[in-house]
Amino acid sequence: MSLTLRQVRYFVATAEIGQISQAAIHLNISQSAVTTAIKELEAMLGVLLFQRSAQGMNLTEAGRHFLNRAYVILRSVDDALNSPLPDIRASGLLRLAASYTVIGYFLPHHLQRLEHWHPDVTLELYEQERSAIEQGLLEGRFDMAVVLTANLTHPAIVSETLFNSERRLWLPAHHPLCERSAVSLADVATEPFILLTVDEAEQSAMRYWQQAGQRPSVRVRTSSVEAVRSMVANGSGVAILSDLVHRPWSLEGKRIETVTISDPVAPMSVGLAWHRERAFSPAMQALRNYFHGAFLAPQQWAARR
Repeated sequence: MSLTLRQVRYFVATAEIGQISQAAIHLNISQSAVTTAIKELEAMLGVLLFQRSAQGMNLTEAGRHFLNRAYVILRSVDDALNSPLPDIRASGLLRLAASYTVIGYFLPHHLQRLEHWHPDVTLELYEQERSAIEQGLLEGRFDMAVVLTANLTHPAIVSETLFNSERRLWLPAHHPLCERSAVSLADVATEPFILLTVDEAEQSAMRYWQQAGQRPSVRVRTSSVEAVRSMVANGSGVAILSDLVHRPWSLEGKRIETVTISDPVAPMSVGLAWHRERAFSPAMQALRNYFHGAFLAPQQWAARR
């Protein structure tokens, strides 16, 4: 039996989420497929990668070691699949704006790859709030932006969404709602709620709460994702945030679980934005081509299968 990418991806998803059922939902596959892949890996390696319990899947020492190697495998495959053709060469200055969430949880890896593949492009990065980004694009101070596209408001700003990150309920380990496969916003409304405010997260949240005819019982408002993570893990409340910013552990080393929400909750959409009348420079086109190759082309290829 030989190692497959499917096995590695299923293992990583289970290790990060901590539950086979939630990993299967995240991967959009059956629980049995995840279970089989993990058993195949363990048989191949001759060690147990997880300790199974009623609360979920906890990595063994061997599992933690293999997780580091699995990340290297997936990153190498990702780089190989998304490398630009050798004859593509762009140069020039690219003034790129991005919001807090995008810079903190999405861009660093991609900026490193862009600088490696396009060394003649000088990239200037600006962290700004959405309104300042729109104004900068309109005034020509920024060439392009990577933003939460659902927050854009100005009609002269063009955007294209690269991917959607589902919003789920964050819970401390052993919370009673962890036993559910899905929960409603009515269920969540009875819990103390930690409300994130950065990047207009509060406005986005209130839209889906109002649509469901519910109101959260807000205990704390904060602009810090790490504060939300720690407070949830410590049992101070629950939160609804996207998979993009989810990590299974708090800074204190406590577990954070996620559960799907049954009510309609719009995902966090990340994408590119620019002024409608702006002519694309070679550097701008290189950035757009890179993200198309990394996100849109694989989706279009899969849709044709």
